[in-house]
Amino acid sequence: MPRPIIGIIGNIHMISDTYKVHAGGYMSSQAVAKSAGCTPLIIPSDPDLVDYRDLMEQCDGFLLTGGRPNVHPEEYGHEPTEAHGDFDRERDAVVLPLIKALTERGQPYLGVCRGFQEVSVAFGGTLHPEIRDIPGRMNHRMPPEGTWEEISELRQRVTFTEGGVFHRLFGKTQVMTNTLHGQGVEEPGERIVIDGRADDTTPEALYVKDAPGFTLSVQWHPEFNSTEDPVSQALFGAFGDAARAWSEGGAVRPMLKSA
Repeated sequence: MPRPIIGIIGNIHMISDTYKVHAGGYMSSQAVAKSAGCTPLIIPSDPDLVDYRDLMEQCDGFLLTGGRPNVHPEEYGHEPTEAHGDFDRERDAVVLPLIKALTERGQPYLGVCRGFQEVSVAFGGTLHPEIRDIPGRMNHRMPPEGTWEEISELRQRVTFTEGGVFHRLFGKTQVMTNTLHGQGVEEPGERIVIDGRADDTTPEALYVKDAPGFTLSVQWHPEFNSTEDPVSQALFGAFGDAARAWSEGGAVRPMLKSA
């Protein structure tokens, strides 16, 4: 049988400030192809070009990627400020309803960074524009002048709920991850279960309560070094298994249940 198709949510970029493109990171495609064992397909996230319901029929699962633009705060009832950064309203319009529909259908998706935040927002959650401004929180952003090794370094510890979904997936309650985000989940959305946190309590891993299918999402970037990092391999491997189950006749493969 052909490999499952994973729709990778693309981001809008301008080449030379003149030519508009939809693009996806090489590492995301590599993780889908080599660690999940699926076929990557970049999705132009613009409601003028695609309908999320059509996408659900064409793809077996979806990778909700990171991206420089943030979810627009109007999507969760806040006023935009300079601290919120850049936005991508077209992506908001495609991905937020897609998440709700996938969840109810049991069709698998994996959220990463912005994708992690989108899942919470889709269920009514709010975001804070600068986690580092909250008393007691660390700076989760990447080193602005760092080398690639410094940017992708596994320098953040994430602790999972004892007996929870991520604990059962990784076989341990703590893992080391990279950290490259400015904003983060403020109040989780309805049905959102925060299953892992950084040492400063910042949410780093979640899933949707009572969802029939795979909804695991993480704030860090598991696509970095995904072919060698065992945490990334386990996460993308489980996602690939869920996509294969769906591809083989639309079967729902539930997430690992909490103990």
